[in-house]
Amino acid sequence: MIEYSRWKLFTLGLVLLFGIVYSVPNLFPQDSAVQISAGRGAVVDDALKERVQGVLEKQKIAFKRVELEKDRLLVRLPDSEVQIAAADALKAELDKDKYVVALNLASNVPAWLGAIHGKAMTLGLDLQGGVHFLMEVDQRATAQKQTARYVEDLRVLLREKGMQPRTVAATPQGIAMTFKSEELRDRAYAQVSRDIVALEVTKTEGAGDSWNLLANIRPADVKLAADNAIQQNVATLRNRINGIGVAEPIIQQQGSSRIVVELPGVQDTALAKKILGATATLEYRAVDMKNSVVEAAAGKVPFESKLYRDRQGNPVLLSKKLIVSGDQLTDASSGIDAQGGTPMVSVELNAVGAKRMQDFTNANVGNGMAVVFIERTPEIKIVDGQEQRTAKITEQVISVANVREPFGKRFQTTGLDSTQEASELALLLRAGALAAPVDIVEERTIGPSQGQDNIDRGMKATLVGFALVLLFMGIYYRVFGIIADLALIANTVLLTALLSMFGATLTMPGIAALLLTVGMAVDANVLICERIREELRSGMPPVGAIKAGYEKAWATIVDANVTHLISGIALFALGSGPIRGFALVLTLGILTSVFTAVTVSYAFVYLIYGRRRRLQTLSI
Repeated sequence: MIEYSRWKLFTLGLVLLFGIVYSVPNLFPQDSAVQISAGRGAVVDDALKERVQGVLEKQKIAFKRVELEKDRLLVRLPDSEVQIAAADALKAELDKDKYVVALNLASNVPAWLGAIHGKAMTLGLDLQGGVHFLMEVDQRATAQKQTARYVEDLRVLLREKGMQPRTVAATPQGIAMTFKSEELRDRAYAQVSRDIVALEVTKTEGAGDSWNLLANIRPADVKLAADNAIQQNVATLRNRINGIGVAEPIIQQQGSSRIVVELPGVQDTALAKKILGATATLEYRAVDMKNSVVEAAAGKVPFESKLYRDRQGNPVLLSKKLIVSGDQLTDASSGIDAQGGTPMVSVELNAVGAKRMQDFTNANVGNGMAVVFIERTPEIKIVDGQEQRTAKITEQVISVANVREPFGKRFQTTGLDSTQEASELALLLRAGALAAPVDIVEERTIGPSQGQDNIDRGMKATLVGFALVLLFMGIYYRVFGIIADLALIANTVLLTALLSMFGATLTMPGIAALLLTVGMAVDANVLICERIREELRSGMPPVGAIKAGYEKAWATIVDANVTHLISGIALFALGSGPIRGFALVLTLGILTSVFTAVTVSYAFVYLIYGRRRRLQTLSI
């Protein structure tokens, strides 16, 4: 008599129930949808919902329903063709500076499944469409930023040590410093060499009574800064995309200076560029209280100051010396100022930034401090028929106030136009300022119709392969073939459930791995069936043949699948993009196929043959 513990059977039933529940969300196809989100100075509310419905009805565009979800409007549509027509109509009607209209896919998973975190697998760029960007980090800007930081550090160091130079300036050859005496230069040379080890300092001859030093950043430090910049940019871009809720983006470094970004489901490149390409940050600078802003506006700007404009276009004269910049912010959140009732962003600084702000405010109570909003937005211009990519840099003073009392780590920034602007600024500041500007050098949009064609072909190949395997096993191994088929179905259900729970992105390589997993799972069942047949041919009774077949096949199954598992793990660890997707499906498929081929199939054998006291024959 075949033995199988009831607790094992109960546990297996729970596992299979778990697999069914968490794979079910994939049976609910997503709706084609148009998403409308607000830009600066705009809101998404019931009035906009009625306006959108009116536009669709006027254009006689069929739609399922319009949903208001937090800060976005979602229009569900019958198919991708209607989706494109609706998007075009809404773009023409709505102000593009206030609203972003983008193609998207809307989930239809029931609320009760969503409550237990049941969700469908995310489809990759090749299946549901989306946008692909190849971005290049501006290495020259990285070097300039690094040089500018050392220029300021040298000025501060030499002034504090009583070795005030005549000039400290960045030149094509390096950072040049001039002194009025040879003795002062030699002292500065020793001090800088000792305190700033990242600089290589050399003495140079000057004209007349000028003695010079030339400082260059060491090549190793230049390379380290470039590598850190691109790694920080990858992390920053990922944070930005996660902040706006794009599902399963692919963001990875390519080569030494490029980043690949793929956003499945997003069809509007303008929305993606707005988030990815814009470099928004804040700078805190002291107001120049000594010089006349009127004379500066007339063209007489002092060397140590810079002229800015506020939102009304009025001139504001600020010091070139930076107090705190955006890369020293550790947290930012939007809200309403309790005193003035206006939108604000609450800012928190790191230790270095907090000390600088504390030192400045201690020494400047009663003096002015300004907040400068800086945004770098990519632009495309056509010059002589050629496409040129440039960047528009906007510097605007959003707030000027006197320092009432010293502060450091936490404070508020006001002067924003709307709560939407405050929310967007807080998002970009939380995600972090880009360590170096990035330019989009390649963009590609994959339409949902192309993705649907890939889905249809992939699913057809999977279903045909799956059906042929089931048919072969059922005909060749009879009842044990049907048992193998049931184990194979259980394997597919469990694999789908795991991929859905892990939030995996399904691509064409993933579908290929899924089909490969079906074949590998059958291998294990074939081994078991052939072992049982061998035992029967050797004269062993049916019950003994079943037990011996499973025991002897187990070692072979493990050996075969361990080698496959090693390959899958290596592909996942060393690969990238589609290769990692293939490796993930393959690795999980190996684990589930071993489990179902041995455990699940044996449970079905027990349910069919286990209660027969005198088992005479097996249908195999």
